[in-house]
Amino acid sequence: MSYADGPCEPCRVSVDTPVLNLLRRTFMRFIRILCAIGCVLGLAGPSLAAEAPAAREMVKVDPRAQYKVVYDIHSTAIAAGISKGLYYARGLIEAYGKQGVAPVQLDMHLVLHGDAAQFLLIDSTYQKAVDDPFAVNLNAKITQDLLNLGVSVEICHSVMRAKGWTPADVLPGVTIVHDGYTRLVKLQNDGYAYLGGF
Repeated sequence: MSYADGPCEPCRVSVDTPVLNLLRRTFMRFIRILCAIGCVLGLAGPSLAAEAPAAREMVKVDPRAQYKVVYDIHSTAIAAGISKGLYYARGLIEAYGKQGVAPVQLDMHLVLHGDAAQFLLIDSTYQKAVDDPFAVNLNAKITQDLLNLGVSVEICHSVMRAKGWTPADVLPGVTIVHDGYTRLVKLQNDGYAYLGGF
């Protein structure tokens, strides 16, 4: 008898015998137990073991650089009780500060036009603008804080003229520009990063 004829009669075992099935199940349980023990002990290969995530470097700004930005603030949207644009401008200064950039390294212009111009009015004029004789312009403080940090806060003269406001109606320190749109274009042409949507 040759190997080509297959195994001899006593060696021929049906593949579906209960004994062979029991051996298969026992062997698979044994392998699973070994794998579980290996994982618990950290013996699994690199593809199976859970690896600690690698530290990721955070991208930051250059703390020695100068930055130029212009905010386009035209809506009456509010955040934390004040103009959303003024609020986020202050937040930008704080974000730069956390990265080592001092306020003197920032050249910021906030151009308020359209409905947002009312945020730059003294209280008596603001009360008329919002039709509330008891209203207080809560934006006056943050406006002064921003001016103290070197930010140029600017109001559109076209809106002032349309509303009948005079320079005396505008908060102290605020710059009056001819109109908001040409000012935004000029600053962008001068290389200022544009931040809008406020």
